Amino acid sequence: MTHSKSTARLRRFLPQPLDRFAVVLIVALCLLIGILLLNGEQAAARVRDFSWQGKQVGADDTAFTLTFSRPMDRDSVESNLRVEPPLPGKVSWSGRRMAYTLNTPAPYGTKFQVQLQEAYDRFSEGRSAAIQPFKGQFQTRDRSFAYIGVDGEEAGRLVLFNLNQQQKQILTPSELVVMEFQAYPLGDRLLFAATQRTTQPSMLTEQQLFTVTTGIRIKPPVQPYAQVTADIAPPSDAPAGKVELVLDNKDYQNLKFDLSADGNVIVVQRVNRQNPSDFGPWLLKTGAPPQPLKGDPGGDFVITPDSNSLAIAQGQGLAILPLQPNSKPLDFLPKFGMVLSFAKDGSLATMVKFNSDNTRSLFLVSNQNTQKELFRTTGSIISTHFDPTKQTLYCLLTELLTEGEVYREQPYLAAIDLKTAKVRPLVLLPNQRDVQVSLAPDGLALLFDQTTEAAQGKTEAGELSTSMGKAIADSRLWLLPLDAADLNAKPQPEALPLPGLRPLWLP
Repeated sequence: MTHSKSTARLRRFLPQPLDRFAVVLIVALCLLIGILLLNGEQAAARVRDFSWQGKQVGADDTAFTLTFSRPMDRDSVESNLRVEPPLPGKVSWSGRRMAYTLNTPAPYGTKFQVQLQEAYDRFSEGRSAAIQPFKGQFQTRDRSFAYIGVDGEEAGRLVLFNLNQQQKQILTPSELVVMEFQAYPLGDRLLFAATQRTTQPSMLTEQQLFTVTTGIRIKPPVQPYAQVTADIAPPSDAPAGKVELVLDNKDYQNLKFDLSADGNVIVVQRVNRQNPSDFGPWLLKTGAPPQPLKGDPGGDFVITPDSNSLAIAQGQGLAILPLQPNSKPLDFLPKFGMVLSFAKDGSLATMVKFNSDNTRSLFLVSNQNTQKELFRTTGSIISTHFDPTKQTLYCLLTELLTEGEVYREQPYLAAIDLKTAKVRPLVLLPNQRDVQVSLAPDGLALLFDQTTEAAQGKTEAGELSTSMGKAIADSRLWLLPLDAADLNAKPQPEALPLPGLRPLWLP
């Protein structure tokens, strides 16, 4: 009787059969969920996402992440994680995501495997269910560099060389003589200054700015732990050798230029052809027409690593200018006359002070306004390069030698320990100042050139010249392996079978 009343009451509230079926189904599902919660999930934990899977990693990619399907026993993960070849690093956690931050950039031209097994989730009882074995793969970018050729059909043209694949490719057309160049952050393009080969002679005042594609296509990881946080210029999909004009020289002569770390800003020193007193830096931003940076024209300059400011010599010091027309300086450093380089994260810079006793001092300057003198010399301080760990500074210096009444400068490469300021000479170079040095992005090698001046010392149409305007008869490239961890190492330079000058490693 009671059952009949309950059934009648249910039919009165749920007159439709479909409604009654839905209620029964909901009750059954609730019971199943309760049983699962009591017994626990039986499937093994697994890696849901590996941020570097199948990617090509560069020096700016400093950490990868593993995302798990469950909260993990962190000690078991850290003790069982394997990277082959080994990459020393540090582990940090955020919920189910583990980040592995490298101590140093991964060596270029290498394939890596990441493996994890015998790790457990946080709530497994007796550790009876290990994680599903995981194996991931990634690789670093190839060791590639560009240079200006000096022989035969390569003379005056940009040449790309892949050191891993031993492949060489000429990028620029024969009618252009390349003077200087820089690389975009993904290595897909080069920005270069060039004159027409018919120019009499090839002069800096006649150069125009171009870009050329390298044909390099990489798949970089998208992850929040890279040092470069600015929006990188989008890569080019064009084949190698596509040249585009960036800035002509009809109304202005184009002199020194610099490319920002994100590839979106170019600063060029320009001189009005009709009014030589009208000179100074111009700003070229992606998608916008060139604009002059008004104010004191200044001298030598470098774009800061954040791509937002310009360090430029002005008067008796260095000014930091925002990259906006008609803007006021952010800072002024009256003590220094030249900025040479920045660390990639912008935390450190090297600057030169010209002393009253005719010596020069190399200073390490931090973004916390600390200043440390590293080196003082009667010679010249030509260029500096921070290694990726910011522990060693590689320098191109000269020593002033006296031979009777004749003075000459002997160039040499040196490494400076930034903690102790100890200077370690690496390689003595021939009696020449026109040397260009490039540090590999992973910090494991230096490239430099050695040029031989032509006997006549004068340039003709289409000929290459040194920074002093003397004709170049020949130039060779050298590779110097580095070991920043061993301050007592004595690396030996290796001659490359590549006639060229002004070598530059690609990022």
